[in-house]
Formats: sequence, C-alpha cells, structure tokens
Amino acid sequence: MKVAYALASGAALVGTSDAFVAPAAVRSPLQQQRTSSRPNVVMAATAEKPATSKEAQAVPGGVMTLSRYMLDQARINTDYQDLEQLMGSIQYACKTIANLVSRAGISDLTGLQGDGGSVNVQGEEQKKLDVISNDVLKNALRSSGKLGVIASEEEDTPVLVEEAFNSKFVAVFDPLDGSSNIDAAISTGTIFGIFEETEECIVDDDADMDEASQVCLLNTLQPGGSLVAAGYCMYSSSTILVFTMGDGVNGFTLDPQIGEFVMTHPNIQVPKRGKIYSFNEANSPDWPENLQTYVTDLKNGDGESGEKYSSRYIGSMVGDVHRTLLYGGIFGYPGDINNPNGKLRLLYEGAPMAFICEQAGGMATTGTQRVMDINPEKVHQRVPTYLGSAEDVTELINALKKEKAE
Repeated sequence: MKVAYALASGAALVGTSDAFVAPAAVRSPLQQQRTSSRPNVVMAATAEKPATSKEAQAVPGGVMTLSRYMLDQARINTDYQDLEQLMGSIQYACKTIANLVSRAGISDLTGLQGDGGSVNVQGEEQKKLDVISNDVLKNALRSSGKLGVIASEEEDTPVLVEEAFNSKFVAVFDPLDGSSNIDAAISTGTIFGIFEETEECIVDDDADMDEASQVCLLNTLQPGGSLVAAGYCMYSSSTILVFTMGDGVNGFTLDPQIGEFVMTHPNIQVPKRGKIYSFNEANSPDWPENLQTYVTDLKNGDGESGEKYSSRYIGSMVGDVHRTLLYGGIFGYPGDINNPNGKLRLLYEGAPMAFICEQAGGMATTGTQRVMDINPEKVHQRVPTYLGSAEDVTELINALKKEKAE
C-alpha cells in the first residue's frame, strides 16, 4: 500500500486552452553531450527551424504557450508524455502562488505563520505564504499521478504519494524562495527539480513509518547530474517560469489576460562574461580572505576583464539568478565563519539552479567542485554555490586555487 503524508485537499487550479505551434528543440554542444549520456531522457530534434519569440507572436490569434510547447515535445518524443503532465501541474501551481503573492498584503498573508511560532526543519521561522505555497505545490504535484516521492524545503522528511500508482519521478522544491522579502513586495520565486525514481516507494501495511521514510529518502538523495528537469518561477513585476529538460533553457511569462504562460525567452544563453556580481557583501568580513580579494578586484577593475563590476543583490535567489542568466556576471552564496557550507540547500536550490545555468551555457561550482557532481548525504544538506557566466566562474575558481597555492 502506498502511504501518504501529504494533505488530501487540492488547490483549485484553472488553465485555458491554446492552439499554437511550439518550436523544435535547440541543442548546444554541451546539451548534446549530456543528452547522449542519458538516452531515456532526450528531446527529439526536428528538421524545422526553431521559432523565435517574434515568430511565435506572429502566429494568428496569439503566441506560443507553455502548455502547447509541452504537448508538442510530447508528440515529438513519447518519453516526454509524463513530464508534460507533470509540468502542467507545476505551471498551474505557479499561477496560484503568483495570485497569492500579488494579493498577500490585501489578504493578510504577510507576516509570520502562527505569529512567529512556526519553525521549519532548518530552524527558520516560516512566513504564512511559506506554508500555503508548500501546500499548493504539494497538492498540485500529487494530483499529477506521476510522482512517487515529494521532498520540500519546508518538510521534515520526504512525502510518499498515495495516488501515484504508476509513479516515475521524484520532485524536490523550495516553494517560496526569498519569502523574507514578501512583506516588502520584493521578488520571490519557486524552485523545483525532477529526478527519475531509482526504485518505487511502496510500503507494506505493517511497515514502520520510519522505515518508509528511509526508503523514500534514498530516492531523493541523487546528484544534480541525475536531474531530468528543473526550473524556477519568479513572482515580480511579471511572473516568469524558466525551465530545462536537459536540452536548453526556455522562459515563459504569464499573460494575465489569457491565463497562460507565453514564450518570451526562447533558448536562453547566459553571456560568457558579465559586469555584475551578486553577493551579500554584509557577510564579507567573515568570508575567506581569498574570496574577499576576488570581490575587491572586481570592484576596482583589477580582475581578468579589466572592467569595474557593479554590485546587484536582491536577497531572493530566483531574482538574482534570473538577472545573472540574462545579463551575465556571477551570483554567489559562499560559506563563512558562521555557516561554513553557506545557506543554500543542495537539493532544492543549488542543484536545480546549477542545472539551469549549465544548460544555458554557464557554470556552477562550490569553488572547488562542480555542484552537479555532489552526491547529497542529507535531504536538507547545504552547499556553497557560485554560478553564472562561464568566464566569470572560471576566474573565481582560479582565484581560489591561486590563493590556496600561495
């Protein structure tokens, strides 16, 4: 019998129909190398020229939607049929959370859950929207019927999904990244990653719950290199969903007039080098000396590019990473004296964002190791993370190595 820890109530999620043609897949050499090593998760390419955003908008009656894009990919390659249903649940959950975020002040959803008495497994006080967003995503994913295990940043242990009798995937997510900014109406976001199940999570009637949790734990503890899909949804001046299935990165913006995500950022490619660094410099006195030197060189124009970099830091990983993907540069949340491994969680934040960045032509590292290569030892494991333009991240790695050698 499958055991469910999750809430039974589902969120009311409504979408609209669409009838637009999606583009063929676009592959870079990096993407071809990765997909060739994962034969079961490959987006089939066609001979058709991929449609650009402007070409898609030229389609009579509207633009290309995420729903139609996924249907088209599932038609090209049947391996994507299950992912198509799963992405449907994710995008509807994101629409619901976007609506909740936009009305948070009006609906009294700002502030702390339980007037400050609610704390998650990491020991962090939960915002009201943390809890609600977690329930929305969890219920939407359960309803897809394609998940055997769900692991959330807000949950103590992985969640077994009772309805997924033909389960194939494991979902990990941070339901509301940057929720500490919600009271100030600053951008927040949802981060998600999808793995294939390594073994089905089935528990006997008389099995101990702790045993069941351990079985599911094994399914979630996979390195980022095993991800089959990952993405984020940013709730800001507009709601933007960016995701990859291992064959490039595409971005879709929610059109409130038709209630659909519309392709606005096809085949995102992070610039090879940028002029922006995104670190919380308030923590710099506690950083390793070599990292302080690296950032100082960027500010003074003493880095490899010879250009002075600007500092941009929002405090919401989704917002900072989204800007980095579009403009280039480097985002970092390093370890320090108080938090040697930083504060970002490997499964819910580090690995999914690293997957997206690499698929867009960038790099992601801990400073000493590729983020995607790390085998997690714990569900809520933290890891230092630097990601962004390939040349900027390479410069960081070399700077840290040089200092150690000296």
